[in-house]
Amino acid sequence: MKVLVAHNFYQSSSPSGEDTVFRNEVELLKKNGIDVITYKKYNDDVANNSDKVKAALTTVWSRRTYLELKALLAREKPDRAHFHNIFYLISPSAYYACKEAGVPVVQTLHNFRFFCINGLLMRNGKVCEDCMPEKTGHRFKIIKNAIKYGCYRNSRVYSLPVAFMEYLHWVKKTWIHKVDAYVTLTEFGRNKFIEAGLPADKIFVKPNFLDDPPEPNYTHRNYAVFLGRLSVEKGLNVLIDSFNYLSTLTSNLLPITHNLFHLKIIGDGPLKENYEEIVRKGKVNNIEFTGRKRFDESMELLRNAQFMIMPSIWYEGFPMVIREAFACGKPVIASNLGAMAELVEDGKTGLLFDPGNPADLAEKMKWMLEHEAECIEMGKNARKVFEEKYTAEKNYEILMNIYQKVIKDYGLRSKD
Repeated sequence: MKVLVAHNFYQSSSPSGEDTVFRNEVELLKKNGIDVITYKKYNDDVANNSDKVKAALTTVWSRRTYLELKALLAREKPDRAHFHNIFYLISPSAYYACKEAGVPVVQTLHNFRFFCINGLLMRNGKVCEDCMPEKTGHRFKIIKNAIKYGCYRNSRVYSLPVAFMEYLHWVKKTWIHKVDAYVTLTEFGRNKFIEAGLPADKIFVKPNFLDDPPEPNYTHRNYAVFLGRLSVEKGLNVLIDSFNYLSTLTSNLLPITHNLFHLKIIGDGPLKENYEEIVRKGKVNNIEFTGRKRFDESMELLRNAQFMIMPSIWYEGFPMVIREAFACGKPVIASNLGAMAELVEDGKTGLLFDPGNPADLAEKMKWMLEHEAECIEMGKNARKVFEEKYTAEKNYEILMNIYQKVIKDYGLRSKD
């Protein structure tokens, strides 16, 4: 089997988990004896391009990608092509090159970019589904909303070409007819894309995996962890406020425990200084900003935590930190929202709280502190879920099933 795997890397100043998933899946295929060809683009080239108009048009259709892929496909003759991120330099023109070469196309849907210009289904700090077809009645509202709200980078100038790309390829039915299979990371994501108009029979669920997982640790050093990008959609303001609420709660345990219990915020991002200032001015005790850590350092901090907290205020695609917490044998307190509510089973592998509600999050933390034995049991359940769903071996099995089905269905359509 020969597979072309393609990915458009995010800017190096804002790396994405999608970049890591691409690398991991390439290595997974190679380890299992699959002949892999890669095609890569880098969004740093967009930032360095002085001709912004040309760069914007590339988002809609990249002639360069089209020609490069046609030559690559003719030379290498892969059995199938698997795309991860195509924005902004690969573009949907890649699908057309594959179709003309008779190569079936698989597209992993890491975010909601096909029908939401910022990919998050979020606006002004809240979930937004205004561009979903059942709410708009027609696709053109994608462009209207781009002009009205400037959802991508808070800029109408940046938003408009992305919106036009989405609109054009819905109208041309590119997403319907030029892609043979879609891979979503959760059932929640699959259902959202079906609502958006993608054919249900083409959408398969395959979560991300963690290769060479750490050993679980069912002890702890009396702290919780937040691990991720320090940006508005991650809900750090909710988490910080919840620590204020936690200090006001009373129980037999908390007067002793809360004086020692603390939070480690691991990561970096555009709002790091803002959050540090909020903690400083509010005199919120027991919160430490560690900054960005290497993966092995992050995993060691996670292994020694009592639990992980994920207060995101948007749907998330597949929060890889939940997978990592489960691998370490740690329960997760997460927003009862989107994929998080699917991945964390309330009362079994963690606890769910009302999204954006710091008082409810504080109550859930309080419960964890007062029920240490149950917390440890949830961590053990979480590790079992990891071994059942998120190992490299299980992931390869699911991916091969998708690839085989794509080839079978593609052959049937070709005969028709």
